[in-house]
Parts: sequence; structure tokens; C-alpha cells
Amino acid sequence: MATMAFTHSNQSLLHPRSFAVKDDCFCLFEGTLENLASLRQEYGLSKCVNEVLFVIEAYRTFRDRAPYPACKMVGHLEGQFAFVIFDRGTKTVFTAADSNGKVPLYWGITADGCLSFSGDAELLKAACGKSLASFPQGCFYSSASGLRSYEYPKNKVMGIPTMDGEMCGTAFKVEHENISAPMV
Repeated sequence: MATMAFTHSNQSLLHPRSFAVKDDCFCLFEGTLENLASLRQEYGLSKCVNEVLFVIEAYRTFRDRAPYPACKMVGHLEGQFAFVIFDRGTKTVFTAADSNGKVPLYWGITADGCLSFSGDAELLKAACGKSLASFPQGCFYSSASGLRSYEYPKNKVMGIPTMDGEMCGTAFKVEHENISAPMV
């Protein structure tokens, strides 16, 4: 079961929110894509396709043309954004946030064990109690494959437990391999 809620309340002018549904893919998108025009051209989409519809189309392309990796799809997005997709057909959640974290996105586990996302930390705190954290910048999450970095797709994303007052959470860090030059 999935539930999605959407409002324009307290919406930033620089980070508009939008919602769309296409072919059993439900998407909440906040922010802007700076390279939307070139992405529409690359994917062969009309000029009337906005950010939320583009993200659904890009997701469907990634999903239907396996093994097209998700990190390539999200890695092509330039701008300030966060989105959550629920694919009713595959019962998959797919979410991502930009590499600079300009659009706030939080996630946590509700009292009944459900994964929850929100741009409002206080709202999520009410639902998740002490179990919430900022969604990691430059990463994507798929309920099918877990949390990954789209900037460094071959590196592991490590969770580091944090304690902020009474809040228990996790900070995430992408492992960077030390590459040393061979001795000559």
C-alpha cells in the first residue's frame, strides 16, 4: 500500500512542487531542472513536458530498458530537485535528491514500519517519532535495490548513526576509494 499527499502550502517560488500520474507511475517533484530543454530533446519529448512528467518518462525508460542503470538517469539531471516516484505496476518506490541538497527531503520509518518521505521535517517527525534523517545529497533510493550514489555509483553508501537531542537518525556518507599512483 502507498499513500501520497501533495500541497502548494508554503511552497518556495524557486522550488515549485508538482504532481503527475502516468501509466501507474505517481510522482511528486519539487524544484527545477536547468537542463530540461536538452533532456526533452534527448528523450524525444514535446516542449510541453514539464519536470514531473520528464522524471516519470526517464524513470520508465530506465525501468523498461534494463540494464540501463538508474545512476545514469538521475545523473543526467541538472538543477535543484527532489522527487519521489511510486510505480504501482512494480510496487517500487524510487526517489532522488540533487547533489547540493538545495531542496529539502527527509525520510523515516513510521510507527507501523512504513517508509515515509517529506520535504517538511516537522511533519515527518510527527509520523516517524525519533526515526528520521535528511535524505542524502546526490543519492537515489529504490525499494528494489536500496540506497546508492548517482555521482559515485560504484562506491558504497554508508550509514552513520547520529543522535540529535532525542532524535535518532542516520547520516550517510559515500565511501571514496583511495586511489594511489603506482610507484615507478
